[in-house]
Amino acid sequence: MQKVLIIAYYWPPAGGPGVQRWLNFVKYLPEFGIEPIVYVPENPTYPIQDERLVADIPKEVTILKQPIFEPYGLAALFGKKQTKQISSGLIPKQKKQTFLERLLLWIRGNLFIPDARKFWVKPSVKYLTGIIKQQQITTLITTGPPHSVHLIGQKLKRKSGVTWWADFRDPWTTIGYHKKLKLTRLAANQHKRLERQILLAADGLLVTSDKTKLEFQNITKTPIHVLTNGYEIEPKPTILDQKFTLAHIGSLLTDRNPIALWQALSELVKENYHFAQELQLNLIGVVGEDIKDSLAFYQLEDYVTYLGYLGHEEVLEHQAKSQVLLLLEIDSPETQGIIPGKLFEYLIAKRPILAIGPKYWEAGERVERHQAGRYHIATDKDGIKENLVLWFNAFQNQSLEVNPINIAQYHRKALTKRLAQLLAWA
Repeated sequence: MQKVLIIAYYWPPAGGPGVQRWLNFVKYLPEFGIEPIVYVPENPTYPIQDERLVADIPKEVTILKQPIFEPYGLAALFGKKQTKQISSGLIPKQKKQTFLERLLLWIRGNLFIPDARKFWVKPSVKYLTGIIKQQQITTLITTGPPHSVHLIGQKLKRKSGVTWWADFRDPWTTIGYHKKLKLTRLAANQHKRLERQILLAADGLLVTSDKTKLEFQNITKTPIHVLTNGYEIEPKPTILDQKFTLAHIGSLLTDRNPIALWQALSELVKENYHFAQELQLNLIGVVGEDIKDSLAFYQLEDYVTYLGYLGHEEVLEHQAKSQVLLLLEIDSPETQGIIPGKLFEYLIAKRPILAIGPKYWEAGERVERHQAGRYHIATDKDGIKENLVLWFNAFQNQSLEVNPINIAQYHRKALTKRLAQLLAWA
């Protein structure tokens, strides 16, 4: 079997969608003649953990680990809560940031380039050079963020001559939070230089959206292939929620605040007695304080349940029984190519998806392409309100349902087959 070394930072017991992508690729690759060898940190600092995912690691897969030094422990001495929030992506708006938060963001953006896992690069290259030779590995894959893992891949390619694929689960310098790191001009240029360096040096690039592919094609002629995220388990038959539940799953960060949705809901609960009696908002995952403030401002607190972080099995259950699934994104041109990993599990849950995000948002366009719900730009309050009325009427008549089309392509096994074909052709 062809041996492929996969270098990742996020791995069980880490939770979140970034883990699911390569955990499932690793699961299916042997069926296509590829033996994955996975390299991950021995003592990482994960902001979210899901111990139950450990059981999903295939027992026959070789997992290599080496220690990693991360500065989060030192940063926590100054502010443990702020450090954890920032590492989770919860960055307060500029006007609400404390001096300590501004300082931590400046340090993160300007002193740790490309990210705080940079200290893992040198020892990893030293360790893996021997492994590549010993195991006769000819193909290497790095998956980021964190993008420092791509520096490991670049150096190993130089030293060992392996074929190297760089997988970008998210863009690098155009991701939403990048602008919040208080970068100096020098630091911003260093990030761009490293990004260009990686895009030019890799033998192949994997991205999760068509728009990210177009973005990278403006920088490099390296072959780029779109390999989206996907779904693994079809939900078990379940009884739908009795109330008109709108569920959002995943981190609801400050800039992802869907003001038009809150406005539409606020108007509907005031105008429609039955709507007010049936509405229930379920927010699953980390929720930013600005989101909570907006819900309070629009007098929606009584309709909200904060469920916090839930394990993957519980998430699947909520997706299957919710009346409506919310897919929300920051209203910015930079996020047009962001496709949240949960979209594909939303599709297989076969519940109506209300997608709200920027104009030309690829995830929203896919929702409508697969006939899985409706997509509205972030300012379309009237359209969102009209759509909610239609769905609420269908809910009252017990006829609120969707039947998405052409989604089998997103099954993890189908995606892994495509990955295996790419690795074979390289």
